[in-house]
Amino acid sequence: MTETDARARRLAERIQVIVAETIERRVKDPRMGFITITDVRVTGDLREATVFYTVLGDDTEQTDTAEALESARGMLRTEVGRQTGVRHTPSLAFVADAIPETARHLDDLLRKAQAADERVHEQAAAARYAGDADPYRHEGDDDGLDETGGASA
Repeated sequence: MTETDARARRLAERIQVIVAETIERRVKDPRMGFITITDVRVTGDLREATVFYTVLGDDTEQTDTAEALESARGMLRTEVGRQTGVRHTPSLAFVADAIPETARHLDDLLRKAQAADERVHEQAAAARYAGDADPYRHEGDDDGLDETGGASA
């Protein structure tokens, strides 16, 4: 990891704390839902920060929270600049984090796969061999073939 990457990571961690605390303490917008700041990513030149968030609630609450964040963006950026002291305060972009929906989708897929596995195991438990239990030839079996595998005369 280069020094620039490490600096961007440290700044991202600091921005995450500042944005979360500022939303909790200073943003009084009634449209703001129950929000969690999940991650922040800062570009290598430290000019842009993408803030990922999740909102507990339905689609309406998520839309309202997105609008509230957009209207509070300037105030949040000012607070980030004041508390970090960087020469150029990064611009903030807010992105709804898709992790909860992806996790729910993966859980559904895992449940379906488990149910399919259980059906296969049930079918296997009740299965019987189509022929003999051991279909292979063994030494000493008299099957009418000579040593070369041909029919004996």
